[in-house]
Amino acid sequence: MKKFPAFPYEPYPIQKDFMAALYESLEKGGVAMLESPTGTGKTLSIICSALQWVLDRRQTPKIESNLPASGSGCCDDEPDWMRDFVVETAEATDVQIKPRKLGAARKKDHDVCKREVASSGNAAEIDDSEFLVDEYESGEDTPGGRRCSKSKRDRVSGWESSDEDEASEGLEEEVGVTPKIYFCSRTHSQLSQFVKEFKKTKFSSELNAICLGSRMNLCINEGVLKLRNSNRINERCLELQRNTKQKIVKEFKPKGESGQGRVQRSRNSNCCPMLKKRSLQTEFRDEVLDQAVTDIEDLVGLGKTLGTCPYYAARRVIPAIDLVILPYQSLLLKSARESLALNLKNNVVIIDEAHNLADALTNMYNSRITVSQLDNVRAHLDAYFERFRACLGPGNRRYIQTIMILAKAFLGTLLGCENGTGVHVMNASEPKIPADYSMTINEFLFSLDVDNINLVKLCQYIKESNVIHKVSGYGAKNFNLSECNNPEGTIISSFQTFSDLLRSLTNGNDDGRVIIARRDAKSSCEKSEEGYIKFVMLSGEKIFSDIVEEAHAVVLAGGTLQPIEETRIRLFPRLPADKLHIFSCNHIVPPESILPLAISQGPSGKTFDFSYASRSSPEMMEELGRFLCNVVAVVPEGIVVFFASFEYESLVYEAWKSSGILSRIEKKKLIFREPRGSNEVSLVLKDYAEAISSGGTRGALLLAVVGGKVSEGINFGDGMGRCVVMVGLPFPNPSDVELMERVKHIDRLGESTVNPTMDDVAFEGLRSCTQRGREYYENLCMKAVNQSVGRAIRHITDYAAILLVDSRYTPAASRRLASSRPVDKLPQWIKARLAFISGSYGEVHRLLHQFFQFNSQRGSNPPWRQLPSNPSCE
Repeated sequence: MKKFPAFPYEPYPIQKDFMAALYESLEKGGVAMLESPTGTGKTLSIICSALQWVLDRRQTPKIESNLPASGSGCCDDEPDWMRDFVVETAEATDVQIKPRKLGAARKKDHDVCKREVASSGNAAEIDDSEFLVDEYESGEDTPGGRRCSKSKRDRVSGWESSDEDEASEGLEEEVGVTPKIYFCSRTHSQLSQFVKEFKKTKFSSELNAICLGSRMNLCINEGVLKLRNSNRINERCLELQRNTKQKIVKEFKPKGESGQGRVQRSRNSNCCPMLKKRSLQTEFRDEVLDQAVTDIEDLVGLGKTLGTCPYYAARRVIPAIDLVILPYQSLLLKSARESLALNLKNNVVIIDEAHNLADALTNMYNSRITVSQLDNVRAHLDAYFERFRACLGPGNRRYIQTIMILAKAFLGTLLGCENGTGVHVMNASEPKIPADYSMTINEFLFSLDVDNINLVKLCQYIKESNVIHKVSGYGAKNFNLSECNNPEGTIISSFQTFSDLLRSLTNGNDDGRVIIARRDAKSSCEKSEEGYIKFVMLSGEKIFSDIVEEAHAVVLAGGTLQPIEETRIRLFPRLPADKLHIFSCNHIVPPESILPLAISQGPSGKTFDFSYASRSSPEMMEELGRFLCNVVAVVPEGIVVFFASFEYESLVYEAWKSSGILSRIEKKKLIFREPRGSNEVSLVLKDYAEAISSGGTRGALLLAVVGGKVSEGINFGDGMGRCVVMVGLPFPNPSDVELMERVKHIDRLGESTVNPTMDDVAFEGLRSCTQRGREYYENLCMKAVNQSVGRAIRHITDYAAILLVDSRYTPAASRRLASSRPVDKLPQWIKARLAFISGSYGEVHRLLHQFFQFNSQRGSNPPWRQLPSNPSCE
C-alpha cells in the first residue's frame, strides 16, 4: 500500500484506506467522491494524500506534447468569429479590445452636450457632466452571436479593470506551478481549520499555501469596514477603485466674479489609501512567498504592517502558490474564478463538505429583486433620462429606454399595475393573500410583452457602458431618498441586483424558473412581506461541467455524501464510468462508543408523531417535555436537541414555559437556545461550553435548529455533546414554490415510477412526483439529520448517545411514508448500530444509564451489546 510519511501520527486503518483511495483517484483523474465520517481525521488525510501526489507528480519526468502550448491561442484553422469570442469572454487575460471610433461629427456633438450640461443651470448642476454616459457605438452582430460594441472606454476605470493591468505587471512572466491544489469549503472557519491541520504536516515547510477570503475578512480600510454589511463593503470598495485616478474637472465661475470663464481644476479622488502604492503589492507578494503558510489572519496582519490591501495583493500570489485555500463561491462561481484568474487546467480541485454541493452550486446563480429595489431603479432611471435625454446619443438613448421599460414591466407584474405606473388593475377574483407562482423564462418574458428584447446585448451594454454607476452616481448626488424607499441597501445595490436578474434571464428556458411573489397593498408595507421576483437556477450540470472539463481531477469529500446517485445525475450525468471513483468508510470509534436509538413512545406511552399535522398539539409537546425531563436526569454534561425550525422551537419553548416543564428541566440542566442572528451564535456557544466545563453536576441543554449555524460546522466533541436528540423528521416545507420547482426538475431527470401513498397532508404537493423527485425530497430531510447528529463524535475516544425521537423512524411507520425508510439513509456507522425501541420509555432509560456508566469507567463487555435486533442490517 502507498505510504504517506507526512501524516504526523500513526494513521488508523480507515485513514490509510482513505488516503490510498484519494491518491489513486488523483492518478486516474476524473471525479472522485470520498466519504469519511466527521471526526475521522478526514482533513488531515486529504492534505497528506493530495500533497504527496503533487510532489510525486512533479518529480515524474514530463512527457513532451505535440499540442500547442497553453495560452498560445487557437489553431490557424479556427474561424475568426471563434477567436473573437474567446478574446472577448476571457476577462482574466485582461486583453483589451479597442473601441470603435466615433465619427468626427458624433464626437463633436457629444462634447458639445457635455459642455452644455456643465454650463447650464445653477452651481449645483455644474458637475452633472461627469454623470453623462460616454457615447456608445454599436457594431454588427457577429456570426457567433456576440455583439462587437464598446463605449469610449473599454472598461470601467479602477482596480477591477485598467488598474488590474498595473497590479498584474510581472505576473505574466511568472510561470504558475503545476499541478497545484485548489481546496474549498463553505465557511471561513472551516478554511481556518484546514490551515491548522496543514501546519501539522511537513508540507508546511516544503510547499506554499495561501488562504483567500472575502473583502469583509481581508479589508483593512477602517472607513470601509465600519459598514459591517458584506454587500455594502463590496460596493464601497469597488466605488473607491473607480476613483483611483485624479479627475480634471472643467468648472465655470459664476457671473460677477473676477476672471469669469472656464477654468481647469484637479479634484482629489476618494481612492482607497491601501491601494495607492503599487510597489507595496509586490512587496506583499514577496513576503507571502517567503512564509510557509499564510492564513487569513496572517494576510491581514501583513497588510496592516505594509499599509497595503491584502484582498487584492493576495491575488498576485496565486500563480506561484502550491495550495490555494478558498471559499466555495470563489471557485464555483465562474465570474469569481475569472476575476481571480484561477487556472484549473491540469490542476486538482477538492471540494469539502460536499453533501449539499448540487443545491449550493445552483443557489449561487439565483437572483432576486424586491418591489422597493425595482421602484428605486425606476425612479432613478426616470430622473436620469429626464436630465440627460437631449445629450444622449441614439445608442445610449435606446438602451436606457429599454432598461426603463423592463424595470417598469417587472414592477408592474408585482404590484398588479400597468407598466409599474401605480394604477391598480388587479381584478376581484385575484387572491388578497400573498401568492407565489412560477413560470419558465419564456413564459415570464411573453407575459410582460418584452420577449422581443435581446437581453444578451442589453447585458453587454450594461457591462461595457458603465451606465449603472453613472445613473447611481447622479441619483446619489441629486436625491435624498429615505432608507425606507431602499431597504435593501444603497442605490447601486438595487441596480446591480436588477442587472443580475437580467443576466439570469439569458439562461436556457429549461435551466431555471422565475418565481413571482406578489403581495397585496397592506402586506407589502412590511419588509418581511415585500413582493419580489426571483430567478431559481435548477440545472447544475452546465455549471459544474466547466470545472470537470478543465481540471485534471475533482474530488468531492464529506462526512455523508449519500445518496451518491443523486449528486451524479445532477452534476455529471454524462461522466464515463471509469472517470468516477467512489470510496466510503466506517467510523473510527468502536461500537461501544455510540448508542443510537429510534424511539417511538414517550414516558406516558403516547406515540411520538411530529408530522406537520400533529407536532403542534399540546399533548405532543408535553410528551416531548416529559421525555426530556427523564433524559436530562441520566445524561451527563451537554445535550443538544434539534428542532425542525425556529418557529417550532419557539412554540415548544413557550408551551414548556407555561406548563412548568421548563423549570423542571432547569433543575437538572442550564438551558440555552440557538439565536436567529448568526453573529450571536458564538456567544451562546461560549456560555454553553462554560456551563459544561465549570465542573458542576448540572451540565447544560442547548435547543438548536436543523439547518441553523449549530447544525453545520459546529463540533460538539466530548462533554459538549454527550447526547444528541433529533425531534421528528425535518422535512422542508412542501408548499415552498422554489423547492417544488427543484423537485419537479429532478423528477424530470429520471424515469416515471409508481408513486407510493402518503399519509401526511403536508405532502399533498408531492403526490404527482415520481420516484426520483420524492427521493430528492426525502434526501433533503435525512441529509439534515445526518449533519446534525454527526456533530457529536469527534475522535476515537469520544462517546455519545443519538436519540431519533419519532415513530416514523421505526420500520412499521416508515413503510407508510415512502418507498424507502428514513433510517436507510442514515450513515452506515449509525445504521449498523441503530436499535429500535417500540415499547415503553423504561427500556430507553435503562440503556442510557448503562451506556454512560460504562463509558465513564471505560470497562469491558458493555451490557447494552444485547440490543433489540436492527431490521435495517438484516
